[in-house]
Amino acid sequence: MTTERPILLKDEMVRAILDGRKTQTRRVANNVYFDSKYRAKWKAVRKHTEVSIDTPAAMLGEVCPYGQPGDRLWVRETHHVPGGYLEADLIDEIRNGVSSPESLGVTYRADAPSLKPCDGGWTPSIHMPRWASRITLEITDVRVERLNDISADDAKAEGVAAPALNGWCDDNKWVSQFAWLWSSINGAGSWDANPWVWVIEFKRIPQEATP
Repeated sequence: MTTERPILLKDEMVRAILDGRKTQTRRVANNVYFDSKYRAKWKAVRKHTEVSIDTPAAMLGEVCPYGQPGDRLWVRETHHVPGGYLEADLIDEIRNGVSSPESLGVTYRADAPSLKPCDGGWTPSIHMPRWASRITLEITDVRVERLNDISADDAKAEGVAAPALNGWCDDNKWVSQFAWLWSSINGAGSWDANPWVWVIEFKRIPQEATP
């Protein structure tokens, strides 16, 4: 049985996924610790499992809190349901594939950031139920690395807006653009802290009826 987990994404990152520009996300690895007995001198720990951070994805994924290759993530985003949450019979329509959240009136702030719903405000992403999610991702790879080690290609895969290159290509500008994005989400000093991060690579898959 496929494992699914929710993941929170900001509006601009939702748009990047919808545009096909975002295929990676980085999250602070709070479960990585120094341990000299491991190959990489660092280990990742989850529950009763410990592995070296340079372990292949198939094994490293066992200690990644976001899952391992083949698992799925459903995106929680800021949204609005007119008149409140759907009744049980309407939720059943979504589960059975008869209707989609959009066809039943669910709107998403990423699509219309300036919209102000007339029958109530936006619901924060943390409160999005599974049935209202429109984006499902399949994990294709996981790894651990230092935040500042991101490459220009990976910065692009994070979905950052293209920097002003002034007619010539400068990889550092892509990384700088990502550094600005990271700091805007995680706060001042978060880039310079250079934490270990989980790098989750994914592909978007067709939405399926879910319980």
